[in-house]
Amino acid sequence: MKATRPNLIEMRTTRSISAVTMLVLAGILCLAGPVSSQQGETDPLVLEKLEWFQDLKFGLLMHWGPYSQWEVVESWSICPEDENWCERRGPYARDYYGYKRAYEDLKSSFNPVKFDPDSWAAAAKDAGMRYVIFTTKHHDGFCMFDTKETDYKITDPGCPFSSNPRSNVTKEIFDAFRRYGFGIGAYFSKPDWHSPEYWWPYFPPFDRNVNYDIKKYPEKWTAFKTFTFNQIQELMSGYGSVDILWLDGGWVQPMTSTSPRWGKNPTDQNIDMPKIAAMARSLQPGLIIVDRTVEGRYQNYRTPEQEIPERPPDYIWETCMTMATSWSYVSTDTYKPAWKLIHILVNIVAKGGNLLLNIGPSPEGELPPESLQRLGELGRWMRVNGSALYSTRAITPYTEDKICFTRTPDGAINAIYLADEDENQPPEEVRISSFAPKRGSTVMMLGVQVPVTWEKSGPGFVIHVPDSVRAHPPCSYAWAFRFMVE
Repeated sequence: MKATRPNLIEMRTTRSISAVTMLVLAGILCLAGPVSSQQGETDPLVLEKLEWFQDLKFGLLMHWGPYSQWEVVESWSICPEDENWCERRGPYARDYYGYKRAYEDLKSSFNPVKFDPDSWAAAAKDAGMRYVIFTTKHHDGFCMFDTKETDYKITDPGCPFSSNPRSNVTKEIFDAFRRYGFGIGAYFSKPDWHSPEYWWPYFPPFDRNVNYDIKKYPEKWTAFKTFTFNQIQELMSGYGSVDILWLDGGWVQPMTSTSPRWGKNPTDQNIDMPKIAAMARSLQPGLIIVDRTVEGRYQNYRTPEQEIPERPPDYIWETCMTMATSWSYVSTDTYKPAWKLIHILVNIVAKGGNLLLNIGPSPEGELPPESLQRLGELGRWMRVNGSALYSTRAITPYTEDKICFTRTPDGAINAIYLADEDENQPPEEVRISSFAPKRGSTVMMLGVQVPVTWEKSGPGFVIHVPDSVRAHPPCSYAWAFRFMVE
């Protein structure tokens, strides 16, 4: 990914499910609002895992690599495209090849001796996150795992961290987060700008795409396909249970695809996803595959980037978004305030999605202090209100004024009131017109032990928040009310 590069276009598709599978899942899907299954997927294990995925709601994404030492956008500054989001900086800025050599030489100084994945997992769990996606390899080709396919990796003797017992950081991260009960996802870039089989040194790179004519040099593309297949096979076979294979670099796709393309020189870059998927799922049954922005069977869910759909999509989705402004580490970065992060999360869940929130670790291997502070604030809110998000599904009309709705598996409705930035206590009255509680039932405010009073009002109802609760609310930034409807 990513930085402030142009938004990826999300193509809407519909996927068919076999009649048998539909019957099996009908009891669950009936609560799922507008969500439909993704195109072509019929594997019942994958469909089951997609239901599991939709229950999680909140995940952690981490972009990390040697580039963190320069505090530059991950990978993109070595891409020869004239865009402000991949502008080169520093002493080599006007010498592309000198810059690329210096960038790749960051491997020789990358030594994150403060790396402690258990502390990362503990902080993420405390925040209420339930799955992690880690960048095992970004577009620059540097591998944060012990691949046998290249020496451009953190475990190579040319990297000082290779002597550390935790040098295979992908394995360490997956193992640590798994111990804390997280779902595990491997981010993997299909393009590889270090591989001579993708950017062949015989030619200069023109843009983000492969830099040679695949039809003229098919043997090189075949070698690259083998290289890619082997690396994904390593990740699927040597790193424990993996739930999600999160593939980036959507321009690596067959020319027959109708999905978006980027760069000046797009070409047919068929990586043979059917073969990769078959291998990966033989090793990890039920594996969710996210071939980002490539329409078809191998994009099990969609990943709008840095944005929230205006209306709930009719497909399974996850917004990936930065906690700060950059995907990778920048020491002077500005972090979104906790109230905004909570509102983003609630808005996404109300529309049937998950939030995958990105943090870039430092070159020393630590999560930035500002990110830990935000995780702590998120956790305090989630401990009160998490049950209004986890395992819920979207329900029409999704939102009403400052209120977002979710529906629990037992049919209860959660109404989550989003406070204004300077609103430090719940209002005296919360008016809802979209629903009315079941006659004679109670309305609970999450975090409050006794029911709140309510009365019918037109097609909806009014909640009366006690003065004692207003004076000492159970949390900040947003308050959730739960009730049953007829």
